[in-house]
Amino acid sequence: MQMNFNMNIPGLKGVTVHKVEEMGERIVLHVSIPKKEHQCPACKNITSKVHDYRIQKIKHLKWFERLTVLFYKRRRYVCQCGKRFSEKSPFVDKYQRFSKEWNQVVRIRSIKAKTFKEAAEVLGTSSSTVIRRFKEVVKEQLNEGVHLPKCIAIDEYKADTDAGTYQLIIANAETHEPIDILPNRRKETIKDYLMKYGADVEIVVMDMNPSFKAAVRKTLNRPIIIADRFHYCRYIYWALDEVRRNVQKEWHAYDRKKCKKMRHVLYKRFDKLTETNRWYLNRYIGMSKELKQAYELKEAYCEWFDWAKTSNDLIEIKKRLEAFYRKVEEANIPAFLKAIQTLKNWQVEILNSLSFGYSNGFLEGINNKSKVLKRNAYGFRSYEHFKAKILLNNLSKKIGIHLG
Repeated sequence: MQMNFNMNIPGLKGVTVHKVEEMGERIVLHVSIPKKEHQCPACKNITSKVHDYRIQKIKHLKWFERLTVLFYKRRRYVCQCGKRFSEKSPFVDKYQRFSKEWNQVVRIRSIKAKTFKEAAEVLGTSSSTVIRRFKEVVKEQLNEGVHLPKCIAIDEYKADTDAGTYQLIIANAETHEPIDILPNRRKETIKDYLMKYGADVEIVVMDMNPSFKAAVRKTLNRPIIIADRFHYCRYIYWALDEVRRNVQKEWHAYDRKKCKKMRHVLYKRFDKLTETNRWYLNRYIGMSKELKQAYELKEAYCEWFDWAKTSNDLIEIKKRLEAFYRKVEEANIPAFLKAIQTLKNWQVEILNSLSFGYSNGFLEGINNKSKVLKRNAYGFRSYEHFKAKILLNNLSKKIGIHLG
């Protein structure tokens, strides 16, 4: 059909649309651009003499949710020097079969889509084309080599790529932006990386992994290591759960199953329990002296922790923590004795966490998104692709995927 009106088509500004056709499931636009003077690439003279026309087939963005193809009537100019050359087009680059707008969208979708295959299906192309555009973005935006800031956070996550089962992510502990991802969590890998890029690092936030701690201490000059709060607090809850599992073995089948189902009443703070939950709590701690002691120790630890978060007096914080250790030793419950031994081994790092206030919580959130990304894609074979997906997703998190 003939175009008898003016309309702006995305990516085709200044382009003349001569005809629109439907070919099966696709829309075909016959287009050209106005004739104008061009500079000869050989002799630099100006010419407007047309040598001939050629039809170029170009893939463009969807139009009304249908794949769109442009049949571009492209001029070739000829100069007095004999040089023949094609006109410069505002919507397609030289030697390209895709429009500029299409290339822009596929670069965004290669990052934001769940899989490369999904992006290819939406845009009507192949997965290999999407991967090529993705690699272009990686080359442009993820430069080789990084500069680590003063304060970093490190954590592992399960990736299952060709580089290994686990990878290590490094982020800025202040801005919460991921910086880099290492192919594995081995101590030597961390040491080599920090020796290369960690000259300015002074503070490292981590979970309670002894190999991380050893690598950081051996590489950096007297670093301040901060243990993540969640990771050391859970040792107390693990101890309480171990006691529950041990004591309920001797109970009647009904109470054993019910206590397992209602175990959350042991973990919650007493003042946050409902009347029904308090009834269950009193019933089960009343059935075991050891479980009651374990629950009281958990409450004592929570009381210390809640107070410590509001205090700036490190000497008093340490004194009250040591008083909690004595309570555990008096109770003589093996699970809690094991837990406080871990806290003692990491006491300096625990006190640092209360003094500086940094946490790995944001990194756990990034890792959770990475796991969802991996699950949606049914896994990533390539470590490089998965690493780039994670880092680029963070860089482009404010960009929508509605384009195209």
